[in-house]
Amino acid sequence: MIVKTLGRVEYAPTEAAMRAFTEARGPDTEDELWLCEHPPTYTQGLAGQAGHVLNPQGIPVVQTNRGGQVTYHGPGQVVAYPLVDLKRLGIFVKEYVFRLEAAVIQTLEQFGVTGHRVAGAPGIYVRLDDPGAHGALSGPADPSDPFKGLGKIAALGIKVSRHCTYHGAALNVAMDLAPFRGINPCGYAGLETVDLARIGVSTDWPEVARRFGERLAAQLSR
Repeated sequence: MIVKTLGRVEYAPTEAAMRAFTEARGPDTEDELWLCEHPPTYTQGLAGQAGHVLNPQGIPVVQTNRGGQVTYHGPGQVVAYPLVDLKRLGIFVKEYVFRLEAAVIQTLEQFGVTGHRVAGAPGIYVRLDDPGAHGALSGPADPSDPFKGLGKIAALGIKVSRHCTYHGAALNVAMDLAPFRGINPCGYAGLETVDLARIGVSTDWPEVARRFGERLAAQLSR
């Protein structure tokens, strides 16, 4: 897998480049992983409902062809775009999503943070009261609020075309979290979004990008 660190790039041309790469690739095209961050941008997935954008306050809302609802991208967030031939790798979409989440969990573990999956809600979550706690989630303490006590630290949104992936995952490092309050993140009203800085981890974008890239490459290489 070829890993490319793009730095801060505009969202729309990056998405267009991912599409072009995927449409042009052949059976022998090497898989790539693009690591970047974007200027403030809301992106709306194919299933996105306009009502989940509450108050964009001048931040552009871009329609995309990935799965999922609305999310936010901004400086201080590592966005990873794996461009992977799943057929050649020998896995299906469900396994691919599992591996993306596993890479996030493994990256967080290197910073002393335990990431958790929540059934039916793609992405990775942390316990707000004890981000390093190792115990598995036993289910929501309050069925009316399945995210009570949790913060979302990584979002997933993928597209698969002819067995080849684009779009990907976003891991929050040290960002202005206020724009997340302008949306229902991933379609969930009141869902709290956090970053590593908010839960007490002092690190920087290049370090997290490097470690996240290593874990993704390990999970998605033949």
